[in-house]
Amino acid sequence: MNQPVQQQQPPGSEAQLTPKADHGETSYTGSGKLTDKATIITGADSGIGRAVALAFAREGADVLIAYLNEHEDAEETRRLVEEAGRKAVLVPGDIADPAHCRAIVDKAVEAFGRVDVLVNNAAFQMTHDSLEEIPDEEWDYTFKVNITAIFHLCKAAVKHMRPGSSIINTSSINSDNPKPTLLAYATTKGAIANFTAGLAQLLAEKGIRANSVAPGPIWTPLIPSTMPPDQVESFGQQVPMKRPGQPAEVAPVYVLLASDQASYVSGARIAVTGGTPIL
Repeated sequence: MNQPVQQQQPPGSEAQLTPKADHGETSYTGSGKLTDKATIITGADSGIGRAVALAFAREGADVLIAYLNEHEDAEETRRLVEEAGRKAVLVPGDIADPAHCRAIVDKAVEAFGRVDVLVNNAAFQMTHDSLEEIPDEEWDYTFKVNITAIFHLCKAAVKHMRPGSSIINTSSINSDNPKPTLLAYATTKGAIANFTAGLAQLLAEKGIRANSVAPGPIWTPLIPSTMPPDQVESFGQQVPMKRPGQPAEVAPVYVLLASDQASYVSGARIAVTGGTPIL
């Protein structure tokens, strides 16, 4: 079934999304997998980030919700976290700025005393049909948000992490099967997969794990705000399951990777792609 034709202004809003995305509001039930863990999630205002924040809170974690400027969406994520009985800290700002990346970690440490889990999920993308129409500054900005910020956030967070801590980076099916009209985005997602694989080896002696999640087509505000209407309408039809995934269908993978149950999982890239293989 296709989505209705729709467009939004970037970075998009959950309130304008039709049909509404499922973040697990009525379905996710926690079982104490992340009790008292101090977590940071970037891009936690909406989409996958909101679903992960909700799941983490219901599993017992406190959550720093980092986001750009989508205050209404971020407040709803805060409500969901606090409704689960956990502490929520909102930190707006642009992670393209290295100083803001460091400030996010500082605020988490101020609020929670440490960092147990860092989820680098925020991303920027725009669709272009030719190489020539990609603005130089947009290419550079995509890299700053999608991969350079991860470096700065990890570098700042590691010093506050104990053995058993976890870093989870959101890669994409585009890291394995790049979509040409998302050239800058797909390139950064390949970089995230590679960075995470190297980081896992670098941090192993510290007892800190690093993994990446590679979602396929997931229904979030990013889609109608960065893709043309015809692509929005058919979004997700290209995978074997013939539909887009919901954020709630991705979040449990982040819970596993953040939990002590994944104590021997590091350097992995986990596909959540509706049947499209990543090999």
